[in-house]
Amino acid sequence: MSGNIIGFDHALVGVQDLEASWETWKNLGFTLCPRGKHIGWGTANYCIMFPDDYIELLGIVDASQFVNNLDVFLEEHGEGLLGMAFASDDIPKLAERLDGEPQDLKRLLELPEGTVEPRFKLVHPPKGTLPGLSGFFCQHLTPELMRQPDWLSHPNSARRIAAITVAVDDMDAAIGAYGNVFGADKIHQDGDEAEVMTGIGQIYLVPASDEAGLIRLTIEVYDLRATAAYFIDTGIDFRHSAKGLSVDPKEANGANVTFI
Repeated sequence: MSGNIIGFDHALVGVQDLEASWETWKNLGFTLCPRGKHIGWGTANYCIMFPDDYIELLGIVDASQFVNNLDVFLEEHGEGLLGMAFASDDIPKLAERLDGEPQDLKRLLELPEGTVEPRFKLVHPPKGTLPGLSGFFCQHLTPELMRQPDWLSHPNSARRIAAITVAVDDMDAAIGAYGNVFGADKIHQDGDEAEVMTGIGQIYLVPASDEAGLIRLTIEVYDLRATAAYFIDTGIDFRHSAKGLSVDPKEANGANVTFI
């Protein structure tokens, strides 16, 4: 752990139609939690839970309320990978170090036995803190509400978020910036690329060939052959590569997702 940062907390995928995205990711072989609604905001989500991190499908359900620029992202980029939240065990201390402002957030989680309210503390650091990445930091205040055993088993064999890939315009500047956040000793450069060890999960920094940004989500599975068999059985469009199995972005609300 580096400076109250534990590692990955969750990856965010921005979607136009939240209910349709539930069906899309279910078809990919994921088990999804019941729907959540952010209190005081116009956004809601479905989450795909792993033991230590998760994927959040985020959509707008009330455009008249605060949507944290999700509408701008969807208008400018379309659906796809939106950002990354990193886990922290002390948001106030981390906020002080990163020159950010702590924020409290609650959401309604619609369970069969009744609605519960998971609570969080967040900090969004100043723009440019993590070049190429819309990133923020999250501390769960009610972790016992976040996971149930049935939510952690996925037909496609998925077990965790292994890595994200971020395209950056200036590699030297990015290495310096990520080093300031995670620690210079957590970064390993290999030629014109670099790897950042976050604690839980890795960030791969690559030179931007077009627009800088979050360009890939890598999911580790228990059995890659079982994953491929599931995709074949369900008609998911995917391809084999040296890095694993990559699904066509149209199968994942515009997100580039690789399974390893």
